[in-house]
Amino acid sequence: MAFQRRRYNYYNRLRLLLPLICAVSGALLILFALLSILSPPPDDSDRRISKQIHYGTNDEKKNIPVVFTVPQRGGGKLDRDIWRSWNAEFFYGCCNASSKFPNAKAITRNDRYLAIATSGGLNQQRTGIVDAVVAARILNATLVIPKLDQKSYWKDASDFSNIFDVDWFISFLSKDVKIIEKLPQKGGQTWSPRRMRVPRKCNEKCYINRVLPVLQKRHAVELNRFDYRLSNKLREDLQKLRCRVNYHALKFTDPILEMGNELVRRMRKKSKHFIALHLRFEPDMLAFSGCYYGGGEKEKKELGTIRRRWKTLHVNNPEKQRRQGRCPLTPEEVGLMLRALGYGSDVHIYVASGEVYGGEKSLVPLKALFPHFYSKDTIATKMELKPFSSYSSRMAALDFLVCDESDVFVTNNNGNMARILAGRRRYFGHKPTIRPNAKKLYKLFMSKENTTWEEFASRVRTFQRGFMGEPKEVRAGRGEFHENPAACICEDTDAKAKAGKMDSRKLGKKNKKDDEQNVDEDAESSETDYEEDQTDLQDRGLYNGTRLDYDDALSVSEEPELEEMLSD
Repeated sequence: MAFQRRRYNYYNRLRLLLPLICAVSGALLILFALLSILSPPPDDSDRRISKQIHYGTNDEKKNIPVVFTVPQRGGGKLDRDIWRSWNAEFFYGCCNASSKFPNAKAITRNDRYLAIATSGGLNQQRTGIVDAVVAARILNATLVIPKLDQKSYWKDASDFSNIFDVDWFISFLSKDVKIIEKLPQKGGQTWSPRRMRVPRKCNEKCYINRVLPVLQKRHAVELNRFDYRLSNKLREDLQKLRCRVNYHALKFTDPILEMGNELVRRMRKKSKHFIALHLRFEPDMLAFSGCYYGGGEKEKKELGTIRRRWKTLHVNNPEKQRRQGRCPLTPEEVGLMLRALGYGSDVHIYVASGEVYGGEKSLVPLKALFPHFYSKDTIATKMELKPFSSYSSRMAALDFLVCDESDVFVTNNNGNMARILAGRRRYFGHKPTIRPNAKKLYKLFMSKENTTWEEFASRVRTFQRGFMGEPKEVRAGRGEFHENPAACICEDTDAKAKAGKMDSRKLGKKNKKDDEQNVDEDAESSETDYEEDQTDLQDRGLYNGTRLDYDDALSVSEEPELEEMLSD
């Protein structure tokens, strides 16, 4: 009887607890449901960096089954020299004036003076200086030494003589264009020129129709925000003049040359060959491009805050941008691409870059792939850099010199510095210049964990055909002239004919069909994409690249909010 009462009391208490248990369970289920609804779904960019890649092997990894394992040193056997371009010995720079190109003294009018005010960072300004000489020649005018942009984001107070050798510039071009350091006085007073702007890509007829009438009336004209204001397509003698200015007349001042050459000497002392990498992975670059890199809500919030500074910039689809090849590769992806192309972990890399998004954490994978990792700040002392460190253009000039002298130059975007250097390296012997085929590589990087290293490396090498800076990689007339100065590159057909019996691979005949296909479908389409991007930026008040590194400052329209952002 007592046992039955105890059992009854037990069931009675259990019956009273059941509603409470059900209520708690229901509340927990509702809570889990809410969390699943409110939490953001994982996107592809998050998954991109979710899997670890193993660099090399060691005893701890021997028992771990890993499909995608990067070789400890090399990147695989290759059938070519990774430090030189195929066929480079048969091409050379040629920009001498023809006999039909009159001397400047014969065509220059004494009552015409052309001044220009450049725009943007060092390399953007360089394009303006080059094109200003040609514009003066078209107008039969005397050119005044160009004014450098001192009001853009970086507010560099340097003038032309602080960056370039003025005397050399004037004397070298004396047969092409008459150049003076400043406007002569008029009536004992400083001459005030008529200020105006010309459309972008203005051709020879455009200058004659728009600028010449004003010049004939006012005798002195200043063209403002002068960058990319000259057409890519001009008659050959004017294109060759462009090359004489860019590759011979524009020489950096002695202090810049001495420091730049010293940086190159120190890199050569460390290794016979080295790569220069223009990383371009700054926060502004990623924000402006609309790209995301798997940092979740934190990254989207940080980059979104920067993007909102450009009030005229619409929000792009990050995945679409990446699929179209408009996003810079991550430092890790750059490293994997280079290893796949055959550059081993013993290769020395000089990195030209501003602030890297994610800081040292973003650089860890790249440094794991290439431990010999340097910049001007690591191979020069603060005291040595002190004369340059307060001037963004002079610091940019140092990086420019090292990148130009490197055995291989790698650019992670198609901005001003990348294009200027690509053209220069083509002109001076077609030194390898690697531009990632981001459109093709995107899919490969997304699926790399599902393939072997051998297959991955093979596909990278296939995709990069037509993106290595080799001769005739891009057809003449395509893209920016500063990047593809075809009119100034000649072919030694006799030498090539004599070498006709050489191995076909050395002559670059192997994969010729594949190379041409890559040029048509990828290299040239990317040039078109870039030009379309620039047109789109102009329509929105932004043009000619982004303010993403000290060498490539953003040039903007007169919109107050943009000027305010750049003055922060």
